[in-house]
Amino acid sequence: MAELLDIAYRPRGRVSNGSVGAHGGVDVGGIGVFRDHARFIQYPDARRIDIRATMRDPTGETHVRRFEQRNSIDVYALVDLSASMGFQGAARRLDLVADLCAALGYSATRIGDRFGLLACDAMLRNDLLLPATRARGAARGAAERLRAATPRGASAQGLTEAAGSIAGRRKLVLLISDFRWPARFAAHLFGLLAQHDLAPILLVDSAEERDLPHFGLVELDDLESGARRLVLMRPALRRRWLAREAERRDALRRLALSNGRPPFVIRDAFDADALSRHLLGL
Repeated sequence: MAELLDIAYRPRGRVSNGSVGAHGGVDVGGIGVFRDHARFIQYPDARRIDIRATMRDPTGETHVRRFEQRNSIDVYALVDLSASMGFQGAARRLDLVADLCAALGYSATRIGDRFGLLACDAMLRNDLLLPATRARGAARGAAERLRAATPRGASAQGLTEAAGSIAGRRKLVLLISDFRWPARFAAHLFGLLAQHDLAPILLVDSAEERDLPHFGLVELDDLESGARRLVLMRPALRRRWLAREAERRDALRRLALSNGRPPFVIRDAFDADALSRHLLGL
């Protein structure tokens, strides 16, 4: 069994779910990490009186220390399993996704968070469903089932059902895809997930650009429709092709930023340290 990588992450904002964990919460109390001072009349807990802060107050007001309660958060991977995710160039796309989910599940359960996985093509894939759990073995098993899955279909419409199934308390959600979606669908899905801390993960393969010749016949496979097309590639068409890809990624970035975090790009290989820096906001 390969050694699992560790991913560090920090939820945006404070967490509130009533379960003790590793992240800063919205509630305050008598234990935890020091947060601030408050007037005794607001928080009448004589055990937390701060003598120094009280003596420094020129009005003679009594002050108490307040501490930040630490909470856990549910971490979900929402995975696009439409046919385009079956692309294999410099790397097999589903291997990258499985490596990421295995590392994320290990990292979340290690610090007391729950990890869940939802994979979707046109529908929610119940055969790959993992409800949020702290069981490390279950998280690893779900990632390996995902590795062996077959992407299919021309849409990822099932992600809207997945978004509805995790509504409720705020969660950290990694949305993993190549994001080859209609703009209207992407905007709708991001809106459904807006209540959560949403982190889009964009999968890119260098072969999609490297293997595109400046001039010559190119046979293109549409993985989602199964159609093949013979195209005469020439410099002007190649430039337009690459410009359109750049525009698509820029549109994704703007959409993601309007809902929180910018997208994180995985190109050819999964880098756990780079993803950690991204999720920590470094």
